[in-house]
Amino acid sequence: MRDFISMKDFTKEDILEVLRVAKELENKNEELLKNKIVGSLFFEPSTRTRLSFTSAAYRLGAKVLGFDSPDATSLKKGETLRDTIKMTEAYSDIIVMRHNRDGAARFAADISRVPVLNAGDGANEHPSQTMLDLYTIQKELGSIDGKKIAFVGDLKYGRTVHSLTKALEMFNCEFYFIAPDVVQIPEYITRGLDKKGIKYHILFDYKEILKEVDVLYMTRIQKERFENIEDYKKVAGIHVIDKESIVGKCKDEMIILHPLPRVDEVKIDLDDTKHAKYFEQAANGVPARAAIFSIALDLVEAAKSELPEKDIRKSEEVVCENERCITNFEETDNKYVQDTEHKYCYYCNRDIKK
Repeated sequence: MRDFISMKDFTKEDILEVLRVAKELENKNEELLKNKIVGSLFFEPSTRTRLSFTSAAYRLGAKVLGFDSPDATSLKKGETLRDTIKMTEAYSDIIVMRHNRDGAARFAADISRVPVLNAGDGANEHPSQTMLDLYTIQKELGSIDGKKIAFVGDLKYGRTVHSLTKALEMFNCEFYFIAPDVVQIPEYITRGLDKKGIKYHILFDYKEILKEVDVLYMTRIQKERFENIEDYKKVAGIHVIDKESIVGKCKDEMIILHPLPRVDEVKIDLDDTKHAKYFEQAANGVPARAAIFSIALDLVEAAKSELPEKDIRKSEEVVCENERCITNFEETDNKYVQDTEHKYCYYCNRDIKK
């Protein structure tokens, strides 16, 4: 069995195995999860992720229990995430969890006896979204290798962008990060690209690169992630695409993706163009997440690569400097990873500079 927590836990070969299984399971209702129970824990709002995980579970013959709001749980009484996970593992065979704290998924996986699937942890990662994004790119463009990808919008807090970048760097892709400075891609992401010699561009406007990119990946500015509402107001609605700004001005085969929900950054007049693939992308969540269930529970044949061992250390006190990290809200082992050049939080991947 295996957890799905971070794209750092996967090699290119592992990713291609997930995509292969997704293709095999698409449009099939094989009861691979018959007599299995899925614990679905959504501490943050969700439409596509929660429903597609549930749909995938049903199509594979599983039953689903859980909640879609912490307001209806004992968390309102002060129960910890640790105890919620320990209880849920007793009632289910696998846990799907979305949480508002960065690193919560890694923390849950450490204490759970059953596999944990990260359905988004704060502004950190969203690996199952990445798998369906990759599945969509492969399906629509024929391959992933060497593609040019432009990310537009909230790149600082966009967990979908963080996970997808980590995956696409394995496919030798070229990146365009297009955002105002206040929501530009975090330094820990670009440093990883620099270390691997991967080409990327930091830009403010998307118009100048439309003829170059294969994928335009739009994201909404996430109001709920901002601590200062004035910062949000400065960037809200700053990047908007519509039929007039895209059609005839981009590569003929360029596709537009969006993890959804959209607010006003993608106008509906684009929906019926050949470039718009965001609804197909959302639909691909079912086979992608069916593959993740099946692989996590060892119900299909899928090769798994061995990753290099990390130098994981513990501290007696909280060492992560990220105020949103789970280590500031739960009793953890305060683990961090000592790399050759720096150290970073084991849970939320943020740099530790002290």
